[in-house]
Amino acid sequence: MSLTARGLTRSFGRHTAVAHADVTLTPGKVTGLVGPNGAGKTTLLLMLAGLLAPDSGTLELDGSPVETVALRRAVGWMPDVFGTWDSLTASEILSTFGRLHGLSSRDARARAAELLQQVHLDDRADRPAHELSRGQKQRLGFARALVHSPRLLLLDEPASGMDPRSRVELRDEIRRLADGGCAVLVSSHILTELSEMVDDVIVMTDGRTRDSAPSVERSWRVREAGRPASSATILHFPDEQAAAQHLRTLVESGAQVAEFARVDSQLEDTYLALDADRT
Repeated sequence: MSLTARGLTRSFGRHTAVAHADVTLTPGKVTGLVGPNGAGKTTLLLMLAGLLAPDSGTLELDGSPVETVALRRAVGWMPDVFGTWDSLTASEILSTFGRLHGLSSRDARARAAELLQQVHLDDRADRPAHELSRGQKQRLGFARALVHSPRLLLLDEPASGMDPRSRVELRDEIRRLADGGCAVLVSSHILTELSEMVDDVIVMTDGRTRDSAPSVERSWRVREAGRPASSATILHFPDEQAAAQHLRTLVESGAQVAEFARVDSQLEDTYLALDADRT
C-alpha cells in the first residue's frame, strides 16, 4: 500500500504551518522526515494520518484519491506524546483500540497480549498507564499504532525517552515491518539512529519539503592495531569508493588496521547543510 501527497498546505489563522509538501511512501521502505522545530513536520504527519484536513493539496492511496476515514483505517499513527487514558491498564488500552478498529472482544484481547509481549511490556499488562515510565509509554504507544496491522506507519519521535536497548529493538522492529511490506515514515531528531534504518529522506524547512542534497565529503576514523584511541586519525574522502581504495592500500602496505569507520552521518550532514536556525 502506497501513500502519495502532493502540494499539501495547512494554515492556522495567519500562521502557515505547511506551505507545500510532497510525500511518497512506498511498501518496503522506511522514509525519514527531518527538519528543525517549527518546520511543519507534525502538522504534515497529522494530515497524512487523516487526523487534520489540508487546506489544499491531494492525498492518494495506491494511486486513488482517499477520504480521511479510509486513510485512518489504513494508517498506524504514533504521536510524539502518548496521550491516552492514564487510568486504564496497558492491556485495556490496546484492547479498546482493537475494538475501535473492528476486532471482536476476544481478538482484541489476544492482539493486545501479542503486542505487549512484542514490545516487552507483558509484565506490565495490568498496570495503569500512569505508572509507566516515559520510555514504557513510548513502547505502549508504538504497540497501539500496530493494533490493526497497518500497511502504512507514521511515527513522530518514536524513540523519545527510550533507553538504549529499547531504541535498538524499536529500530529493528521498524526495519522488520518495512521488510514485510509496510511503508514507514519516521520523524526524528536522533539523526544517527535514523540514518541506520531509513532508505529515503524527506527534508522539511519553513513548511516545505525538499530534496536532500548529499554531502560531497565524508570523514573516516583510522587507527592501527595496538595503538591507543587517541592516536586515531581522521581522513576525508569524496565517497565510499575512495575510502575503500585507501583501506586497500593500507592493508596491502602491511598496515595492521584495527579501526576504519565513518565518524559522520550523511543525515547529519544534510541537516547541517540546511543552515536552519536553532529552535
